[in-house]
Amino acid sequence: MQTTFTPEQLKDPAIARSNEVLRSCVHCGFCTATCPTYQVLGDELDSPRGRIYLIKDMLENDRDPDPKTVKHIDRCLSCLACMTTCPSGVHYMHLVDHAREYVEERYKRPMGERLLRWILAQILPYPTRFRMALLGAKIGRPFASLMPDARLKAMLEMAPKVIPPVSRNDDPQSFAPVAEKRMRVALMTGCAQRALNTDINDATIRLLTRLGCEVVVAEGAGCCGALTHHMGKTSESHATAAKNIRAWTAEMQGQGLDAIVINTSGCGTTVKDYGHMFRNEPLAAEAAAVSGIAMDVSEVLMKLDLPEGGAQQMTVAYHAACSLQHGQQIKTYPKDLLKKAGFTVLEPADSHLCCGSAGTYNLMQPEISKQLKSRKIRTLEAKHPDVIAAGNIGCMMQIGSGTDIPIVHTVELLDWATGGPKPPALERQAAGQGDVPILR
Repeated sequence: MQTTFTPEQLKDPAIARSNEVLRSCVHCGFCTATCPTYQVLGDELDSPRGRIYLIKDMLENDRDPDPKTVKHIDRCLSCLACMTTCPSGVHYMHLVDHAREYVEERYKRPMGERLLRWILAQILPYPTRFRMALLGAKIGRPFASLMPDARLKAMLEMAPKVIPPVSRNDDPQSFAPVAEKRMRVALMTGCAQRALNTDINDATIRLLTRLGCEVVVAEGAGCCGALTHHMGKTSESHATAAKNIRAWTAEMQGQGLDAIVINTSGCGTTVKDYGHMFRNEPLAAEAAAVSGIAMDVSEVLMKLDLPEGGAQQMTVAYHAACSLQHGQQIKTYPKDLLKKAGFTVLEPADSHLCCGSAGTYNLMQPEISKQLKSRKIRTLEAKHPDVIAAGNIGCMMQIGSGTDIPIVHTVELLDWATGGPKPPALERQAAGQGDVPILR
C-alpha cells in the first residue's frame, strides 16, 4: 500500500511504525474471510482491510478522528485472526493499537462513554476493587433487565453467583519444587483472574512444582496493562507494565529466571510485546529481556515433558483463545498436552473465530459480542463434550455464561491428570451445585 506521510510525520516513532505496517498491506482481502466482525456485520469497514483504509486516512491527514472512524475501530476485537491469515505479514496489532491511542488523545467521546471507560480502567486491573465491584453487580444483577444501556446490562450480567475467596497463593512468595529442580520461573498471577477464578493459579503452581519448577510470585508484579492498552490509555498501561518489568528484572538479576509463566493468554500476548511497547523508553532493554523469556504455560509444560497419562474417560472440547492461537501463534501445544495426559480432545468447527470476549469487548460492544458467543457455544456443544477447556479467563467467562457444560482452564485438567485434585468446577457439577457457578 502506498503511503504519503511527510518526513516530519515520520519522525514520530508511532507514525513510522504504522507506516511500515501500512506499506506491507497489498489489499488482497484475505483477512475478510476470517474476521469475526465482518462475518457478523458484513460491512467492509468492519473488516481489517476496511479499518486499515480508515486508519491510513486519519493518520496521513493528521486529522482528528470522526465518529465513523471511531465506531469501526471500536468494533475491532483485536482477535488478530487477520494476522494469522495475512500472506503479507501485516502486523495489524501494532497499527490498531496506535490508532486507539490516537483516538484516545484526539477524540472526545460522549460523557457516558468516557465515564464507562474510566470506570473499567479504574476497576478491572485491580483485584480488590474488582471484587468490590462484583459484589455490587451481584446485588444489582436481578435488575439487569431494567437497565436502559446494553453495556450496563452486560456489566451486571457478568457478575458471578459465587465470588471465590482470596487465594494467598497469589501473594508474593516462592514455592519450592516437589521433584528435582529443573527450572526457576515467575508466575504472572494477573488481575481480573485473581478476582474471578483462583483455581487457575492454584492449579498452575501445583502442576509446575510437581514437574520440578521453583515458582516465584514476584513482589510488585500485577496487571499486564492489556485492558488499558487496548483502550488507548497508553500512560496507564505503560505504568502498570513498567511495574512488572521492574519486578521481574529484579528476579532475573537476583536468583535468575528461566521463564515468566503466563496462564492468561490475553496477558501473554501483551507481555510478549513489551519489547515493542517500550522500545523508545528508558526501560527498553529490560522490557525486551522480559519479553524474551515470557511464555504461555503450555510452552513451559512442553519443555518440562509432561508425563504420559492413562485414558481419562473424559471428552474435552478445546476452545482456542484468539490471543493464544493468533496473538502468540500457539496452536497445538494445549491439545497435545491434553492428549498426552489421556484426554480425548475435540475441536469445534470454525475454531479460528473469536468467542466475543476480547478483554472488555463484551462490555463495550455487547450486541456483537453476544452474536459471537452464541456462534461459539453452538459449535462447542455440537461436539457433546464432557467438559470445555480454554487457556484464557475471559473466554471461560464468556462461554461459561451461556452453556451448561462445565468449562475449566487447561492447566486444571493437566494438574488433575498428574496427581492434583479434581477441578472444582467438575466437583461442583458432580455435587449438583451447578456447572460453573463462578461464571454463571
